[in-house]
Amino acid sequence: MGPHPAVAAIRLAVRRVLHDILNEQHSRTTTPDLQRERPPSPLVLVACSGGADSMALASALAFEAPKLGIRAGGITVDHGLQPGSDLRAAEVVLRLRELGLDPVESTAVTVGREGGPEAAARDARYAALDAAAQRHGATAVLLGHTRDDQAETVLLGLARGSGTRSLSGMAAVSGASGRYRRPFLEIDRQTARRACMVQSLPVWDDPHNADPAYTRSRLRHEGLPALEKALGKGVVEALARTAQLSRDDADALDAWASQAESSVRDATGRLECAKLYALPPAVRRRILRRAAIEAGAPAGSLFARHIEEVDRLITGWRGQGAINLPGKVVAQRQGGRLVIRQG
Repeated sequence: MGPHPAVAAIRLAVRRVLHDILNEQHSRTTTPDLQRERPPSPLVLVACSGGADSMALASALAFEAPKLGIRAGGITVDHGLQPGSDLRAAEVVLRLRELGLDPVESTAVTVGREGGPEAAARDARYAALDAAAQRHGATAVLLGHTRDDQAETVLLGLARGSGTRSLSGMAAVSGASGRYRRPFLEIDRQTARRACMVQSLPVWDDPHNADPAYTRSRLRHEGLPALEKALGKGVVEALARTAQLSRDDADALDAWASQAESSVRDATGRLECAKLYALPPAVRRRILRRAAIEAGAPAGSLFARHIEEVDRLITGWRGQGAINLPGKVVAQRQGGRLVIRQG
């Protein structure tokens, strides 16, 4: 008799990602010089908070990795936002070691205030995960985001009016050199929790996830249930499907913008307004966004309204002044050219 369906589902999802990692490693070591030496066994870390999603992911990684000759470790991040967070982090370390993961560590971070509490915690967490991956030489870090998380991300992007890229949600592969992998984006939250139950894995429910002070928590406990009540079941699946379709469209438009960018610059590299005007809006705005980021505007603080204001320097030129962007970046029109630079 095979494993419980929920356990089988999470293991299959992780197995597919691990196969992808091995195939990518093989493709990088196909030159004759590298073939003489067998590449070292890759190390894959799981980021684990102790919640159901990440504990299910850790259990699946611990089961699948040895069968493929992959080393498996874990890391938990102590945000220091709740009393006793250090003790909970220590408990997670023990649970991961009991699963057979090695290396395992807890790392404490200081959460700032920039961008709000949720964004600040996320930035601190990813910085810690990046540092841990580099310190241990990890090939990849697995994250436990589920289909439900993806649906919430799409709705948050829709509320911000941030465009197709924001509606595409979280990518299955992201980060420097594809460091971050999300095996559970097609698995719902209940499946992950059920997998923990049938394996008798203890889980910790973060009270912040039920705190209405946080936007994502309100969306999870109030917004999505209201949508399902009004529209019927299947909203989460539909939103996750929307994310993938939006990602495909965004990738195609990004590629188009990348190819078109050189054609709208003059000999000195400045953007020519007339040539930008001739491009489709979706392509033009991607070029403008990229130029703003290259000038020093933080990508996370650059919203659609900022790019729309810059776009009006091209499409609605009436002699208006410079546009101030995040990161002390200024965009202004000068003699038929668009100049985006540090102010």
